[in-house]
Amino acid sequence: MTKHPKCILLAALTGYLLLSSSLWASDLTPSSTAKAAPHQAVMLPKYQTNQKVSLQMEKGKVILVDFWASWCGPCRESFPWMTNIQAKYKGQGLKVIAINLDQEKQQALDFLKEFKPGFTVLFDTQAQLPEDFGVIGMPTSFLLDRQGKIRATHVGFHQNNINEYEAAIAELLAEKGE
Repeated sequence: MTKHPKCILLAALTGYLLLSSSLWASDLTPSSTAKAAPHQAVMLPKYQTNQKVSLQMEKGKVILVDFWASWCGPCRESFPWMTNIQAKYKGQGLKVIAINLDQEKQQALDFLKEFKPGFTVLFDTQAQLPEDFGVIGMPTSFLLDRQGKIRATHVGFHQNNINEYEAAIAELLAEKGE
């Protein structure tokens, strides 16, 4: 399958999911049954410095991994929230990492000039991560615990669910590390 049909499929699924009931998992998956995030060692270039980094390099922190694209309307709403949540919980060990999936990097750069993220942004122009993570819409976010396990997932971004998103982050931050 070429990359272009994947984008069309993601756009179609995003529309479907935004119109369907919420897929937000408000309860955290127990650590004992949670699966490790895939491809944590994959190195992707960072928007802010172009330095290559991986999710594995942030192990020991609670990580909100957000897959997004410049054409995604809800992503425009989620960026200010992610900037605020990063600032609020950074001292407790939260790291927000947004992974851009645009094939044309310039489209992402134009978006970033407008929305000025206060968190780490990585580029995955070759779509190395979304399929194995199970990204089915834009944005899709995964909340990883300090051991790199996926403990919560949500598809789309809904202002009405902000308190639930934050509660899950706070609950994970309060857990003791192994």
